[in-house]
Amino acid sequence: MKRYRNIIAAAAAVFLICIGLLALITKSQTQRDILALNDLTQTVRAHLDHPESLDSVPLDTALLVFSKEGFLIYASPDAPDSVRTRSDALAVGWLCLPVPDTSGITAAIPDPASAALTKYRRILIFSAAALFAVLLLLAAAVGLWMQHRVITPFRNMRRFAENIAQGNLDEPLMSEQNNLFGTFTESFDIMREELRTSRQREAALKQREKEMIAALSHDIKTPVTGIKLICELLCVRTEDAYLKGKIESINAKAEQINLLAGDLLSTSLDTLGELNVSCQDLPSAALAELVREHDTRNLVQADAVPECLIHADRNRLSQVIGNIISNSYKYANTPIQIQYAYEDQFLSMAISDQGSGIPEAEIGKITQKYYRGKNAAGKEGSGLGLYISGVLMQKMQGELLCTAASDDPECESPGLTVTLLIPLS
Repeated sequence: MKRYRNIIAAAAAVFLICIGLLALITKSQTQRDILALNDLTQTVRAHLDHPESLDSVPLDTALLVFSKEGFLIYASPDAPDSVRTRSDALAVGWLCLPVPDTSGITAAIPDPASAALTKYRRILIFSAAALFAVLLLLAAAVGLWMQHRVITPFRNMRRFAENIAQGNLDEPLMSEQNNLFGTFTESFDIMREELRTSRQREAALKQREKEMIAALSHDIKTPVTGIKLICELLCVRTEDAYLKGKIESINAKAEQINLLAGDLLSTSLDTLGELNVSCQDLPSAALAELVREHDTRNLVQADAVPECLIHADRNRLSQVIGNIISNSYKYANTPIQIQYAYEDQFLSMAISDQGSGIPEAEIGKITQKYYRGKNAAGKEGSGLGLYISGVLMQKMQGELLCTAASDDPECESPGLTVTLLIPLS
């Protein structure tokens, strides 16, 4: 900017100097013209007796001499024929000079001041045009300089701010040498580096937290499994009905802990990207075996399973079926009906209870993470069971659908149907 101010000051100084020189030239030329005019009138006076003798006098201008009545008495060879009277000379702008010591005789010549003024006007117009061209080039140069040194860095800083707002912290803010905003640019880039480092630390902490939750959930399942085994052993060893009831209560609570730990472990693995499945061809009879494993209360009434091959992960399918039956135990506590059917390239497994059901507005939400409906109030749960089951079915190229068990809106126990679409081999 300092350089720009110096250039503008120099251009203004040159312009003022040019104007001053033109004024001096004009003034000096006007003084010389007055002396020449006096000499001219004296020359005319000396040749009045024989005006034609003026032809032999070297003159630098055309000359006309008029009598006191205003008529032409002499015309130089280069004088125009159209001017014949003093009135004509005045009309065309000639300068009429009285000849001293005469009786009204005048000499007329083209006005030298007008000619000089025309000449200087041309010089001034040319100088102004040249100066304007110089200033225009200077403005273009300054514009390019501003574009390169000011506007472009501002645009880069704006794009940098947009990247920061969008979370892109990997693109640095480039700084050029002699950048007017070099200090700001460097500070902003340091801020970007600090933000990126902080975000990396935060991501690492969250990752370690998830890994710790997954590890703890896995470790909790081991002692809970031991408790369940001990409860089963004690139930076999004792005949006391009261004691058996307490042992079964302990076993039920341990099962709840086991399910919660399983949900927590599954969602942690899902967040870590480790909720994997390993599908293989299985006989459809495996579904009946999985149902028997999880129907600890003998509430399931299942139709015969059609003989076919399904393509699924047995362990993950066991987890899904266990979650659904456990939810029916917890929220409905009614007989459970399971029906099978073929549906396109899937084996449909519909698991229905006869509980109070779920409002139609909530059916689409119960498979969302951490969502618990109104019927879950006052009951233990994390809101992850159906969410994890849905994710597992998708990973096995299947689907989990929830609908009302009864289509009759006036039914007192509409229940809930969870349908598993299991891919056929």
